[in-house]
Amino acid sequence: MSAPQGAKVGAGWFTLFTLAWLAIWTVQLTPLQLLIPLQLNTPDDADGWIAGVVSSGLVLAVGGVAGVIAAPVAGGLSDRTRGRRGRRRPWALGGVWLATASLAALAVASGPWGVGVAWVGVSVGVAVASAAFTALIADQLTTQRGAASAAVSSSQALGIVVGVGVIVLLELGVVVGYLALAGFLAVVGTAAAVLLPDPPAPAQASVAREVRTLRERVAALRDQDFAWLLAGRLTVNVGNALGTGLLLFFLLYGLHRDDATAEDELLLLILVYTLFVVVASIVSGRISDRSGRRIPFVVWSAVVQGLASTILVVAPSLTSAMVAAALLGVGYGAYMSVGLALGTDLLPYAEDHARDLGFVNVSASLGQLLGPLIGAGLVALVGGFWLLFLVGGILSIAGGLMTYAIRSRERTGSVV
Repeated sequence: MSAPQGAKVGAGWFTLFTLAWLAIWTVQLTPLQLLIPLQLNTPDDADGWIAGVVSSGLVLAVGGVAGVIAAPVAGGLSDRTRGRRGRRRPWALGGVWLATASLAALAVASGPWGVGVAWVGVSVGVAVASAAFTALIADQLTTQRGAASAAVSSSQALGIVVGVGVIVLLELGVVVGYLALAGFLAVVGTAAAVLLPDPPAPAQASVAREVRTLRERVAALRDQDFAWLLAGRLTVNVGNALGTGLLLFFLLYGLHRDDATAEDELLLLILVYTLFVVVASIVSGRISDRSGRRIPFVVWSAVVQGLASTILVVAPSLTSAMVAAALLGVGYGAYMSVGLALGTDLLPYAEDHARDLGFVNVSASLGQLLGPLIGAGLVALVGGFWLLFLVGGILSIAGGLMTYAIRSRERTGSVV
């Protein structure tokens, strides 16, 4: 299964890589979509449900900030890790185990403070593991980056289905749900980290500088193309999170469903969304690999996502939500698949792949975790959900258009 840089990898590599990301996304998104809102829901009085929305948003945002710090730091350290155990594997294992322990802590946590502290541990662990696994794309692939990026983005959608579906259909509840997530990550994440190849650093990166200034550590952020990619990716992911992150509250208090009906309908919407994310990510990733063109996919997929969000502004109902979920899936699946491939094409420094891909991961995960906080404020401002979806649509389109600021500069292939 060994895969030196530039070589093509086979089905075994892709299977392990996809399973790793399925586990990562499942444990990150299931608490966000279902378990944390259930833990912090406060429906006791007329204004109580808004307090629950705000508490959920704050907890998720704090976790997002922690992930922002952890991902590039862990990525940079893994770039300079040397030893017989590899440079990515120790960090992948450490992140998996930290997130596993923190999920177990979430199972017994209560109140915004307790949930918040445990969620920070999950976010940091996921960020560290994600930085290590994402670096494998740049380390080992050249002509299959779109396909590998499609595995990452399709696993994101499948992860929501796996997590929410199992918990809702088996009626596991919050505590058992968290413990099931912890066990899944521990087994699958550990196996993938151990079995995926982790080749030594290239010769030009074999001697690491012992002292690096802060300016050197964030050098990639001064690369204009790379900075525009990150800004667009952050903006589009905030837009996506506004469209999807508070769906349970939308069903409960926007469409006035009871708890059991809301959970069932949430699962239905997630299934529709997932189907279109998976198809769009795989198709667009492979086409972009063959054509060498990334930017048109990235821009127009974000526009589709933005238009989907506005459907819920005009006609808030379960039927319109299903149509919006399908279009959101098409837009987001294509955007995340080709966008990550574009990010690997634009990496400015060969010796810092994991660090700089950490920024790419952070721009997506921070958007997903800041979205509920921003959305909570928008919901509280108008006492409903129309402004939430309107702003989500605007941000999605704006983030996609930012991609046009990237120059037509070749890295490992055309990105125009």
